Amino acid sequence: MKTVLILCNGKPPSQELFHEYRANADYFIAADGGANIALAWDTFPDVVIGDLDSFKGNGDAPFEIIFRPSQQSNDLEKALSHAQKEHGTHINILGATGHRLDQTLKNLSVLKKYDTYFEQILLIDDFGKTQLLSNSFTSPITVGTQVSLFPLSGRVSGITTNGLKYPLDNETLENGVRDGSSNEVVDSPIEITHKKGDLLLYTKHFSD
Repeated sequence: MKTVLILCNGKPPSQELFHEYRANADYFIAADGGANIALAWDTFPDVVIGDLDSFKGNGDAPFEIIFRPSQQSNDLEKALSHAQKEHGTHINILGATGHRLDQTLKNLSVLKKYDTYFEQILLIDDFGKTQLLSNSFTSPITVGTQVSLFPLSGRVSGITTNGLKYPLDNETLENGVRDGSSNEVVDSPIEITHKKGDLLLYTKHFSD
């Protein structure tokens, strides 16, 4: 197992959240301007990668800088491709949400594009974490935690859940028709299965 932290240039996480995930990472990638956030907190990434239109550093930096000017992929995609080369298995991504909605939506699309290349990818911010679910998912999430299900592909069918306050039994979620927001864990571990489509799980950070 190799845990990789990626810091993007969206809304910065709290320093506490950043240092928590940095301490548990085997390798740290700053996606372009994400490096500015890390350097402001006196932390060096292992590598900075992107088109470098936001990074304010220079060639004297004590870490690798990789210039990838292609506009066919965004900086998160470039960082994930590099994480593949570094044999990352578990990817934690900070700073990929907030600020511009179009960039947040793009990063959710990137999540789908790269999901099969890693054992786990999480988009994390100060409020919670988002992940794309396999067709059969089980997790020991703390009872009382708020969760939401979102059909990333527009429509997800054959959803069955166990351990949630508002269960689904071979049912469908569809954008503009029926959503799965603001549910709650009542029994742990939870189990979620679905038959067709791309299903996102948002888990709010638990607090007593």
